[in-house]
Amino acid sequence: MGLDNVAVQWPRTGRFYDPVAPAEFVDFGELADAAEVAAPTAALAEYIAKTGSVRATAYTELVDLLLGLDGVLYATEAAAEDEDPVIDPDGCAWIAGGLERFVDGHRELGEVVTFDTVAEILRATLAGGRLADQQLRWLGQRLDALRDESGAAPQWNFPRSELAVLAGFYRRCADRGFAVYADS
Repeated sequence: MGLDNVAVQWPRTGRFYDPVAPAEFVDFGELADAAEVAAPTAALAEYIAKTGSVRATAYTELVDLLLGLDGVLYATEAAAEDEDPVIDPDGCAWIAGGLERFVDGHRELGEVVTFDTVAEILRATLAGGRLADQQLRWLGQRLDALRDESGAAPQWNFPRSELAVLAGFYRRCADRGFAVYADS
């Protein structure tokens, strides 16, 4: 089993969160039907359009690295406080913004997002910061932690457009005042 991020009504009105009707995401299906869209992008867009949710397992390490926290899509901060694992609309906006900036910044490196291109963008971003040395050491540790015991990097191979659709899901939730329930 994996992690699903399910759009839910915010705030909760009863004991349980009410899922958002997939009709709120039906326009994502138009992207899935476009001929020039990469297959993984179309699959994600179609899934969002049909379910109002994202199968988030494949994106967890990438999102955690980009946003600098652990368990972002699992909503672990809320779970650690004995609350429901929910990302509120402001959290959705934060996730969407980080993904949108990354997708935009990746444009000059091409359409395929890999571990190496992510590292390149993050290094360039941090190098211009006030505490560049400290942040670059932190990044090096994060990147090393993602490697397996033999030192091999994760085999990320995402179309940039797929990450744009992922960002679009969280942006839609933020803009319409939905939360995201982390169902694992």
